[in-house]
Amino acid sequence: MVDLRTAFADAIQFTRIWQFVAVGAVGTACDFAVLIGLVELFDVWPVAAKIVSAETAIVVMFAINETWTFASWGVDTFRGILRRLLTSNLVRLGGMAVATVVLAILTTQYGVSYILANAAGIAAGFTVNYMMENLFTWRTHR
Repeated sequence: MVDLRTAFADAIQFTRIWQFVAVGAVGTACDFAVLIGLVELFDVWPVAAKIVSAETAIVVMFAINETWTFASWGVDTFRGILRRLLTSNLVRLGGMAVATVVLAILTTQYGVSYILANAAGIAAGFTVNYMMENLFTWRTHR
């Protein structure tokens, strides 16, 4: 059983948080580029485009987090990396769900621009993503 107090204390390391924020900025840029490209160039519904853009960002962020933010965590084998990639995708579904729901509600119920709604959704999903990545993907509490 995970001791949440210890896991939370381990996760609150400012260097790692700032690295995660920087990686998140790269992921956000990828997310926006794909989202805007799909909506503006291919007339894809913003909620569907969000799912594709989020997965693109997840893969890009995993690659950077794997080699920088959490480089000292986890087994450096093909199997270990594959486990973390799959786990990262699963745990980030929570953040993606939060971001997508925020985008859907803000655009359909309140008429907010899909670009502003996407920014709000990404901000809302950040904490979920950071804590879940620490706990389950890289297991920094061990």
